[in-house]
Amino acid sequence: MGKLSTVLCGIGLDNPVIPASGTFGYGYEFAELYDINILGAFSCKGTTLEPRFGNPLPRIAETPAGMLNAIGLQNPGADRVLSEELPRLRQLYRKKILANIGGFSVEEYAECARRMEADELVGWLEINISCPNVHGGGMSFGTDPAQAAAVTRAVKAVTRKPVIMKLSPNVTDIVPIALACQEAGADGLSLINTLQGMRFDLRARRPLIANTFGGLSGPALLPLALRMVYQVTRAADIPVVGMGGVSSAEDVLEMLLAGACAVEVGAANLTDPLACKRIIDDLPGVLEKYGFSSVEEVREAAKHG
Repeated sequence: MGKLSTVLCGIGLDNPVIPASGTFGYGYEFAELYDINILGAFSCKGTTLEPRFGNPLPRIAETPAGMLNAIGLQNPGADRVLSEELPRLRQLYRKKILANIGGFSVEEYAECARRMEADELVGWLEINISCPNVHGGGMSFGTDPAQAAAVTRAVKAVTRKPVIMKLSPNVTDIVPIALACQEAGADGLSLINTLQGMRFDLRARRPLIANTFGGLSGPALLPLALRMVYQVTRAADIPVVGMGGVSSAEDVLEMLLAGACAVEVGAANLTDPLACKRIIDDLPGVLEKYGFSSVEEVREAAKHG
């Protein structure tokens, strides 16, 4: 294995850096700036069974150490993703993607997963049971162990590809959710999604975001994300993809030391479209600076830390 190589649910990655769902689209815009094949993988925009316009405007607000968003899973629907977006992506990208899937019922999750599973570009199914910006779906499944397990079992029944359950930080204790997914057959976990927050327009005396609440992302999340990744990797026996506030190679190293086997980069892509390239370029030097010869050596250290 190379210096930066790692393994996610049995599939090798050239490096652990993965752009997070919703911040990288389908990769086209970023491919105009650099060769996206340098990425370990990437998680495509969240897909639901039917097309979604998303939430009303305004749905983005800045914060001192990040941003709030309430996009609401806007996407063209599973069929158009499979017939239009992924064929176009195949012209630019030769690795595997994580197909990020959202839903509003157990049956919808399963059917969307069944359709996405059939595409050869899809290496993993990342099941979003943690979106805080939709009503009647997403996070409502990710805050209850029984519901999280039900979605996991339903998706596992329709695919042979690795299933990674994406968990919410909007819970008192994330560990029981993680263990419920593991016991229901999940091959991996990704965490964390955004944390619910809000801001006010002081002149209008009302919330800045039309949805009232939005998901907080950006550097403010990193300490919280590290804590939850650390807790889950020490309780669960399946691989964990860490994310939340990652914007540098040093942040990636922290996530690896917390126990993650790969690291997703989210909001940083929105403020710096070269963020993932910069992190990959910087990572060998950061490993060397802190006395590591490879990503695998960091992972071994995390097991004993």
